[in-house]
Amino acid sequence: MKKLSARRRHPLAAVVVLLLALACTGGLYAVFAPADKAQAEETAQSLTIEEGKKLYTVGCASCHGTGGQGTSDGPSLVGVGAAAVDFQVATGRMPAATSQGAQVPRKKNIYSQAEIDQLAAYIASLGAGPSIPTEEQYGPGGADIAKGGELFRNNCAQCHNFTGKGGALTHGKFAPTLEGVDPKHIYEAMQTGPQNMPSFPDTTLSEQNKKDIIAYLNAVNSDETVNPGGLELGGLGPVSEGLFGWIFGLGGLIAIAVWVAARTAKAKKS
Repeated sequence: MKKLSARRRHPLAAVVVLLLALACTGGLYAVFAPADKAQAEETAQSLTIEEGKKLYTVGCASCHGTGGQGTSDGPSLVGVGAAAVDFQVATGRMPAATSQGAQVPRKKNIYSQAEIDQLAAYIASLGAGPSIPTEEQYGPGGADIAKGGELFRNNCAQCHNFTGKGGALTHGKFAPTLEGVDPKHIYEAMQTGPQNMPSFPDTTLSEQNKKDIIAYLNAVNSDETVNPGGLELGGLGPVSEGLFGWIFGLGGLIAIAVWVAARTAKAKKS
């Protein structure tokens, strides 16, 4: 008993007890804290969805229905995903004017990014769909510009022209220019297929393919890019360049032929 009492009065005894207490406290925190954190995240997500529902009721329900089921004035939003909402609202295409034309054009958006995130969270809660991409998915890191150019010419140039300047479609529709468009929105457009554009899910164009295409567009539309072919005539593609050739090139040759013919010896005698 005397030896035990001596050990208890040892100078390091208090330090050992303190360390044991800290270890126990840390262990208990590790066990219970994750649940608290998950519960906090779930609560925050629920509040985000609730705020998004309020915004939806005011600005979207008149066309898309109170539950996103769609009406005669707007399609169903069930299952379109957060990416579609972020694209349409952030580019100002939605909310659209009451009297819609052949295509809803891009315009200044009326919602903040925080409000767009809330709307996207609410729509995502109605049904699974493409999520908003991260910067790692559409950023330039690890992209192959040459491969992106090949993919763009094979899949996108028919409508957007080979440098993404845009082009006319049928019945008053058009493929908008991609110059100056946020890379995130280009990725979302490929993922969701807005309006007249077909969708390119990961089974058609992989995440890396989309990254390559975006890198190509950034390269060809950069102010620092020099066209090795010379004058590009706006980069609008072979139709505009062919038209230029026919009108000015062929027209110039005809004018030169007439001028030469008018100055021949036979023409002077007549």
